[in-house]
Amino acid sequence: MSDDREQGPDEQQDKAAQPSSAAARRERRSSRASARQGGDRAGGPDSGATRTTESKGRPTPSRDGRKGRVSPFRKVWRFLREVVAELRKVIWPTRRALITYTLVVLVFVSILVAFVAGLDVLFAKGVLWLFG
Repeated sequence: MSDDREQGPDEQQDKAAQPSSAAARRERRSSRASARQGGDRAGGPDSGATRTTESKGRPTPSRDGRKGRVSPFRKVWRFLREVVAELRKVIWPTRRALITYTLVVLVFVSILVAFVAGLDVLFAKGVLWLFG
């Protein structure tokens, strides 16, 4: 996707003729990266430059030097601190909005209760009529 933004009009026309395999894309990316670092386009996509893998150094420590186990009390204390921090970010509703939302929920639940009760009465009369 970002390859289209980096290419000029001439390079976009050449793109259609280039293979679109994963190896070809890797080769184009590595040649572009080397051209940016070198400052010139002498090592273009047709230069045959290959990408070498360098050593990454020592492995990353598993816990960044921390001790192996953490106390359960520290875990609980950290959890509570994070809960308080998240609750400070909450935008609480105003009293008026809270009352409005509560009334909407109560009216909706009342309508559903009446609907289910009506279905219950209807099915009970139907069963009594059918098997009665």
